Amino acid sequence: MQIGPYRIDPPLALAPMAGVTDKPFRLLCKRLGAGLAVSEMTTADPRLWHTRKSLRRMDHQGEPEPVSVQIAGYDPAMLAEAARFNVANGAQIVDINMGCPAKKVCNVWSGSALLQDEPLVARICQAVVDAVEVPVTLKIRTGWDRQNRNALSIARIAEDAGIAALAVHGRTRADKYEGEAEYETIAAVKASVRIPVFANGDVTTPQQASHVLAATGADALMIGRGAQGRPWIFREIAHYLATGERLPEPTPDQVATILLGHLEHLYAFYGEQAGVRIARKHLGWYAKDRPENAAFRQVANRAESAQEQLRLVRDYFEALAAGERMAA
Repeated sequence: MQIGPYRIDPPLALAPMAGVTDKPFRLLCKRLGAGLAVSEMTTADPRLWHTRKSLRRMDHQGEPEPVSVQIAGYDPAMLAEAARFNVANGAQIVDINMGCPAKKVCNVWSGSALLQDEPLVARICQAVVDAVEVPVTLKIRTGWDRQNRNALSIARIAEDAGIAALAVHGRTRADKYEGEAEYETIAAVKASVRIPVFANGDVTTPQQASHVLAATGADALMIGRGAQGRPWIFREIAHYLATGERLPEPTPDQVATILLGHLEHLYAFYGEQAGVRIARKHLGWYAKDRPENAAFRQVANRAESAQEQLRLVRDYFEALAAGERMAA
């Protein structure tokens, strides 16, 4: 899959997720097979660009290309300026957020709220495309609610404005993350435009990934919640699409190596205190598929220092590996 000068190979992207797709997680997912990893959304409001949180979100030092940065807002001129600012800070692809369903985002007429105003969508897309030399992409949902599905119309507006690729989450804003993703709507969008399309929504296994590509005709997949706690999903899917075979599940030792490396990067990036706190949600996701996850979460959440958190995680996975060896 091609976005401007960048080949996305494998055609698998980590979806932008606020509070999740920070630099440590993006780097990890890229190392484990993602062809593209999109940043958490950064605000278009210039008054907030120099806060500690925004500066961290705009840190792309050492990231493998292409660096894709998502911007969120409602004012075309402000979004154009935000695009220029992020490109100056290393963005090689600018992504416009029209998919976020969060109330606090939609209440300020950003994210998926914009889908209700097609003329504004056109002005925003045009302003951002005209503002920068790099490719501009757009992330949308299928509509505001089930009575107002307008993804096809938005897709054509985006293409006419020069948007380089489109990611479609197969739900309306009203659906949030509930119910099944509407792959037929994504298929209709793909059939109606010539630009590349990412299919997004409920891609949690290699078999499902193959099914979604077949059902939608999409050029690539975008994976969000399916990567939480399973960042190796990208290499699993890439292998399955290439060979038709499933990779074996990672062993407890392999998961421990990935997880401990992730924790170390979180501490280095955020500092120990914030790193330990932020690590807790990732620990919960890593444990979610395991029968002992409630006990593990309690153990991991008890840790107040990086050293203690690492020790508890190491002990847990050593016990898990020992149990598997005994069972074998």
